[in-house]
Amino acid sequence: MENQGFLKDKVGFASVAIHAGQDPEKWKSAAVVPPIVTATTFKQPATAEHTGFKYARSGNPTRNTLEECLAALDGGKHAVTFASGLATTNTIVALLNKGDHVLSCDDVYGGTNRLFRNVSTRQGIEVTFTDFTDLDKVKNAIQDNTKMIWLETPSNPLLKVLDIAAVVKEVKKRGDIIVVVDNTFLTCYLQRPLDFGADIVMYSLTKYMNGHSDVIMGAAVLNDSALVQKLRFLQNAMGAVPAPFDCYLVNRSLKTLALRMQRHRTSSLAIAKWLQQHPKVTEVMHPGLPTHPQHEIAKKQTSGHSGVFSFKHSGGLKESRKFLSSLKVFTLAESLGGYESLAGLPSLMTHASVPEQQRAELGITDSLIRLSVGLEDTEDLIEDLSQAFNASF
Repeated sequence: MENQGFLKDKVGFASVAIHAGQDPEKWKSAAVVPPIVTATTFKQPATAEHTGFKYARSGNPTRNTLEECLAALDGGKHAVTFASGLATTNTIVALLNKGDHVLSCDDVYGGTNRLFRNVSTRQGIEVTFTDFTDLDKVKNAIQDNTKMIWLETPSNPLLKVLDIAAVVKEVKKRGDIIVVVDNTFLTCYLQRPLDFGADIVMYSLTKYMNGHSDVIMGAAVLNDSALVQKLRFLQNAMGAVPAPFDCYLVNRSLKTLALRMQRHRTSSLAIAKWLQQHPKVTEVMHPGLPTHPQHEIAKKQTSGHSGVFSFKHSGGLKESRKFLSSLKVFTLAESLGGYESLAGLPSLMTHASVPEQQRAELGITDSLIRLSVGLEDTEDLIEDLSQAFNASF
């Protein structure tokens, strides 16, 4: 695929995914595939002396292998994994103190919105949501007690693309503020936020990074050695760590990440272009399209787009329900980023916890459908969408 003005794919990405952290010499058996170490405790040669591991919550060989690979793929020095994407978010926010302020982009995953509004605020953390596509709004929303900026780009479910470098430049003028970028939608294959000045990149590894819809896990990748020590302390103290078998599965999945993302990228763009021409479609929100409001920003900080995007149709809730129930290849389900294609209605599913007024202000209407384009044949997916439109309108 030609890069069509986007950043070129990272040379050597697939090789790093296959080899980083995987040296067989790490194991006495010299196993090429890293073993799954399920032990919860490790023998110590002397009292209070260990050989690298003492208790599995504090560290595990299988988990360490995954973290080493994740850090390498993002061009970072450190990676810390957690039991879920939201566990990652919660632990990152735990870096803050009571009275600190988080400035978040307005269009974020519904679970992130819910955590910030209903949990973080009860712990004394102030949270403000604003439109990060307008830098003046970002400037005006930064407070004296702002300690963290939370970006999700592209955003969920409206696919807003935020200029990471521009936000970082503005934020860093105002002091020591941690910039976090949720990179779940694109993965490190299509976007590396650390390259543009972000302090922490976070993932729901559940989605594209694992890509098989069979693991719940999250991660944070960063360069700052002092900051990672704080995160590792919280990882151990709060205890939301992933299981060794799950770490093995994600590590396995990373070996095909480059191939999968290439297919997601190509197929979703073809489907987005098809949807643009459909008479019942009023808007297609795909950053790879020249019509996307932030297409130029996407081109300068990504290598293209993944398989998840949204569109609006000319009907309402009735037509959305009928459309989704008529799909045969796409599965009506929450989540995204797996090998299988999914479709959902954010207003009633992934973003139902977002207050109705905020959903209305954002444009998360009952005619907004989010697709996660999988690895099936593109022609079959287009045919499925076509027959669902015919059955619904």
